[in-house]
Amino acid sequence: MTVIMQRAGKLEDHPAVKRVRARERAEAPGRVTLEVLRALAKEAGADDVAAVSLDHPDVAEERPTVLRALPSTRTLIALVVRMHPDNVRSPSRSVANLEFHRAGHAVDEAGRHLAVALSALGHHAINPSMAFPMEMEDFPGRTWVVSHKRVAVAAQLGRMGLHRSVIHPQFGAFIVLGTVLTSAEVEPNPTTLDYDPCVNCKLCVAACPVGALELDGTFRFSACYDHNYREFMTGFGDLLEEVVESKDKHELRERVSISESASMWQSLAYKPNYKAAHCLAVCPAGDDVLGPFLDDRAGFLRDVLRPLTERTEPVYVVAGSDAEAHVKARFPHKKVRVVRSSLRPSSVDGFFRGMELSFQRGPARSWKATFHFELEGGAPTTVRIDDGTLEVEAGLHGTSDLHVSGAGQTWLDVVTCRRNAVWAVLTRALVVRGERSLLTRFAKCFPR
Repeated sequence: MTVIMQRAGKLEDHPAVKRVRARERAEAPGRVTLEVLRALAKEAGADDVAAVSLDHPDVAEERPTVLRALPSTRTLIALVVRMHPDNVRSPSRSVANLEFHRAGHAVDEAGRHLAVALSALGHHAINPSMAFPMEMEDFPGRTWVVSHKRVAVAAQLGRMGLHRSVIHPQFGAFIVLGTVLTSAEVEPNPTTLDYDPCVNCKLCVAACPVGALELDGTFRFSACYDHNYREFMTGFGDLLEEVVESKDKHELRERVSISESASMWQSLAYKPNYKAAHCLAVCPAGDDVLGPFLDDRAGFLRDVLRPLTERTEPVYVVAGSDAEAHVKARFPHKKVRVVRSSLRPSSVDGFFRGMELSFQRGPARSWKATFHFELEGGAPTTVRIDDGTLEVEAGLHGTSDLHVSGAGQTWLDVVTCRRNAVWAVLTRALVVRGERSLLTRFAKCFPR
């Protein structure tokens, strides 16, 4: 204790400490007004800005990761940077991807500029990236610090479109979003967006090469993820597996084309490329974008939609998936490229949490069954499949048609194709009671 007190005494004698102690203590920073926020955001390079309290119920899901990143967070500030529509709509997708990356860099810079400006006013502030890098140690679970889309909608900057991107009332879907987390209290926005900018044209449904969007509003997450984000997430890992499994360079070339290898290398050397994003390209919503669609719909379809739908391109799908069936039926001129699923669970609970994302409605139609799972390393879970619908519920409920219990890791090995299900049952690593043929039906709903 004496040593600590002596060290404290020496610290107080340090010249820098004396200067800091001598400064007049600044007043606590006050609330940031909307006028000040808009001025700071405009100076930072944003095209629109709004704020929402971290206590708002619409952003409740963001609290844990936001507070881990900045414990003093009180407000989420949503930033919008607009993109150039003609670039995004180009059938030369390298042009579109360059626009995505330029705008993404711009919103990241705007976020940093605003965070620094708020810090200068005495507030803590950070700006998580628009897209990547993310917290990949949590992959394949949640890797993002904050959901920019959820924050933007809660802050009344737009509404979520059928294509699952935010539609700004003026700029439409041609925007990228960022979020600044800050300890500052920001004056609440007095206005609300009282209408949906989406014009319900369904062009995004028509344009999607993998059928990720359905007319009834259903979103096939895995279809979009496996194709559009091929070069962002686990596509590189899939490519490595192709290399490892190939006997020689000739077999590898049969598995992976020269253009595919070059595209992956280009993404690694520069920035990853979206494989589609056609849904954004064809979206006519937004006051600044809607005019040409209203004036000449036939011309809009000819000049915007058809160059993308008629484009010859590889489409990445999982064998047996709804996406594979869709592209073969709707776009026979496009090249189907069968790949492994990017949504591979790493834990039992992760498997059940991700079921809705990888579920295929096609193989689940015209039959129904209730499954009970009691697997080591995970909570008991009930899964119901009923004519193309899925329900996952914690706990064991109702009467099961099939009951699966046993080693959780063995189950993961089976669903990720590392182990054979028959072997697992024969060795009793998994115990299956009930109608065993349902296990095959179940597997077809979650192709890997």
